[in-house]
Amino acid sequence: MLSIQRLSVSVDDALILKGSSLTIGEGHVHAIMGPNGSGKSTLANVIAGNPAYTVTGGDIFFNNESIIELSPEQRARKGIFLAFQYPIEIPGVSVSSFLRTAYQKTHDEVASVSEFQTSVEHAMQPLGIPKEFSERNVNEGFSGGEKKKAEILQLKILDPKFVVIDEIDSGLDIDALQVVAQAIREWMTPEKSVLIITHYNRILKYLEPTHVHIMKEGMIIKSGNKNLAEEVESVGYSFR
Repeated sequence: MLSIQRLSVSVDDALILKGSSLTIGEGHVHAIMGPNGSGKSTLANVIAGNPAYTVTGGDIFFNNESIIELSPEQRARKGIFLAFQYPIEIPGVSVSSFLRTAYQKTHDEVASVSEFQTSVEHAMQPLGIPKEFSERNVNEGFSGGEKKKAEILQLKILDPKFVVIDEIDSGLDIDALQVVAQAIREWMTPEKSVLIITHYNRILKYLEPTHVHIMKEGMIIKSGNKNLAEEVESVGYSFR
């Protein structure tokens, strides 16, 4: 589904990614772990098309089509979604309006306002989000856990094909973590794929990744199965 080929990326003339490559198939859950500053979030943003990052080499293919020149909106329409580590506040825009606008931008057909609101409320229930949440301004005054649940609510409503989840577990207590992980599992099908970025093994115990990769200094230095995440917990990132 996604093929990253020798990707090099810089920010403000500083080289962050240094020829990284990664291939993710349909139905796979890949996890990238690594120390702070290793390039994990940079990779997430570049996949989504964030223009603040400059691609200096390599390419990204989605379903065998290069997306390196596509805008974030064009990538979203193809089915790529990024759940942010630090979701921004959008004053004056309700969660319900935001979700409907995002859905209109990424789908050809949209249900009536009442039908769409019903689907939003249905998606909120298993996340433990109260009905009135949809009328609050996006992320304004939200707790850390509410922001993360709002990102997963977007995932459920927009229903993309490929999702990058950037440190969704940070700031979540164990109960909220289980709820979020369950929502991701329920969204998954054999035709969808996940790339999750995390420092910790705890969320991977619930999502059970098919592949785990270690990133250091802008490169993927080691790959394996879910046992690699457990190894990280015991020895840290001291791989050679």
